[in-house]
Amino acid sequence: MKLKKILSSVLAAAMCLTFAACSDNGSDSGNTGSDNSSSTSESSSTPESSASESTDSTTESAPGNTEPDNAPVRVVALKGPTAMGMTKLMSDSEGSNEYDFEIVAAVDEISPMVAQGTADIVCVPANLGSVLYNKTEGGVRALAVNTLGVLYICENGDTVTSVEDLKGKTIFASGKGATPEYALNFILKSNDIDPENDVTIEWKSEHAECLASLLATENSVAMLPQPFVTTAQTKNEGVRVALDLNDEWDKLGVDSSLLTGIVIARKEFAENYPGLVNEFLSRYLASVDFVNNNVDEAAELVEKYDIVPAAVAKKAIPECNIVCITGAEMKTKLGGYLQVLFDNAPQSVGGKVPADDFYYAYEFPG
Repeated sequence: MKLKKILSSVLAAAMCLTFAACSDNGSDSGNTGSDNSSSTSESSSTPESSASESTDSTTESAPGNTEPDNAPVRVVALKGPTAMGMTKLMSDSEGSNEYDFEIVAAVDEISPMVAQGTADIVCVPANLGSVLYNKTEGGVRALAVNTLGVLYICENGDTVTSVEDLKGKTIFASGKGATPEYALNFILKSNDIDPENDVTIEWKSEHAECLASLLATENSVAMLPQPFVTTAQTKNEGVRVALDLNDEWDKLGVDSSLLTGIVIARKEFAENYPGLVNEFLSRYLASVDFVNNNVDEAAELVEKYDIVPAAVAKKAIPECNIVCITGAEMKTKLGGYLQVLFDNAPQSVGGKVPADDFYYAYEFPG
């Protein structure tokens, strides 16, 4: 439910509200769980990058620092690492009308929000940002990379020690049509495994379903992101991380990193309110830094916003690769990743790699 709705009732008694966000999934990213929403505002910021290589010329001349019609900036994230990274921002902005945060459980809830203009800033799986860019004919801008690789092959047993060992296996997975599917397929194909014939991939609508299937099926295998890996191990000590897909990606020697999630904005919003966008990025970076450097406190916020229990978050946060990378560094990492996906499955990025105007230019002060 949206904190904005909660806020209206709570304000009558006191200005007290909190919220947390993020992926992926994401969908993360892949990420998943149950819906959550909120109206809040405050501190978050992003890692510095040069804006000189990827300039969206419209962001420099557009008007700036006032909210559109005094309405809150509408921010949506998938339940998981990207929501976890925004929890400090959400908490700090409680009681204000600056932001309206919402956490959703499934990636298919996000695209309509972008298409219909009911969200301004959205955390999405990395490839989905490209798909939406192409579908909207350049109607979105990539603001930041917010999650590096968080995908793992987990086993309720002890039979998988290499990608080759997945041949003949059934893999429970979520994120079909998004980063998880294309990353898994790329790694399988690069190891001479046909995703269509050599393995059986059972696609679930949410990561929580994969987790349930993994725990319920002996000698089963699942592709899970953090924090669901930690959740699985908390519920069943027999669950082990068999493969880190970040490592498997790096072994292939491609000129890119495995990414999970990015932050995008509607083109019109980024053009008309660059001051709001830049302020959000600064506050988001501060929130990410807080979560990574104050794990105990951040874990309590993650539980408060019903992302995962604090005990799980405390173990998972160091493994979630939560970041906030903008500007030239974002363009290098994201552009390289999308090129790898395009080269192997053009439909995974919407048929073509986005043009330079996809990358929002923002350089952090100092």
